[in-house]
Amino acid sequence: MTTTDPTLAEVAAQIDIKPATLRRWVRDEIVPLRDGRWSPAAVAHARIVARLRGRGYSLKTLREASKTGRLAFGYMEDMFPRAEGAYTLAEVAAETGLEEGMIERVWSAMGISQAELDTVSEDDLQLLRYVAAVVDAGLPTVAFLQLVRVYGQSLRAMADAEVRLFHLYVHEPLIRDGVPGLQMAEEMEGLARDLLPLSSPIMDHLHQRFLAHFVEQDVVGHIEVDDDDEIGLGRMRVAIAFADLSGYTRLTEEAGEEQALDTVERFIENVEVTLPDEARVVKTIGDAVMIVSSDIAALTEWAVGFQELQSERPLPRIGIHSGSVLYRDGDYFGRAVNLASRVGARAAGSEVLVTRDVVDAGSPHLAFQRIGEVRLKGFSEATELYLARPKEPA
Repeated sequence: MTTTDPTLAEVAAQIDIKPATLRRWVRDEIVPLRDGRWSPAAVAHARIVARLRGRGYSLKTLREASKTGRLAFGYMEDMFPRAEGAYTLAEVAAETGLEEGMIERVWSAMGISQAELDTVSEDDLQLLRYVAAVVDAGLPTVAFLQLVRVYGQSLRAMADAEVRLFHLYVHEPLIRDGVPGLQMAEEMEGLARDLLPLSSPIMDHLHQRFLAHFVEQDVVGHIEVDDDDEIGLGRMRVAIAFADLSGYTRLTEEAGEEQALDTVERFIENVEVTLPDEARVVKTIGDAVMIVSSDIAALTEWAVGFQELQSERPLPRIGIHSGSVLYRDGDYFGRAVNLASRVGARAAGSEVLVTRDVVDAGSPHLAFQRIGEVRLKGFSEATELYLARPKEPA
């Protein structure tokens, strides 16, 4: 079965502009056509032009952007066809067995606009069927909502990175090479069509590998936990380390942003590739890295060993504390986290500062030199700090 291209009037109706306006855009080469055809890519380009006009961009600006290929992403929009809404929220609730309020909470946790629940597409209905199956399986609602929030945050970050890296390393070089807009769009679309089908199997494989790793770590953690250590639902006891570069701001001013960023990237990569199996990077904030581990001694030994290998300035500084934390949405919160951050801020370059809780955990390979009780910012009581070092040979 063959389909015919829409007419100019039909395209104008789709994007809610007058046919005369669309005809002028084509005539002025703001919306380029190939052989006068309104292909899906051409319709997508016109839709983007209409959006940008609605935001106040001038026709002159849009004409130049179109000719130089800066609107070439419009031609990729047909790769993600717009799903038309077919179901009301009430119909979705009846179909899935989920309460309307639960659907709204899940939608919000995923990071999707509530407005999109006004008319739900067939694909989104299937997504909510999967949600209903998980809920029926018995996973507590509080845990499930946190899980889908992590899914949404992680996948948004991945999609954002895919688009931005494609733009920086594919789109912009084509623009600099002066490739015509239509040719550029076709080249980008072809590359994207080759790459996008690979993203799901890559992510699925990585997910399985990481899942197996963390299941094993959780088993080990359960074996080592003290049965008498009741810390409450949603809480866990971990070691937290904060590592950053001492003098990074000065480096940025002296060497420039790009060189400073290169230094940070090398630092973060060195942290990630040297961490023990029990530890992982939770997040990075500028030049700072937050690390958690179920093994206090292993994390502290790593930190001291890591510092011994550093020679490039600015030198890292590391602070470590151990305590009870709240686990929410894939992140860690609470007093213990804040304290670890403040301990790290008090360290000097090449130092590893730790609290009494870390010292009490012990390590056969380390010595701890008492610094004294220090009043850390934000804490009313003084904190006993120690400098962790390799133990001298007997």
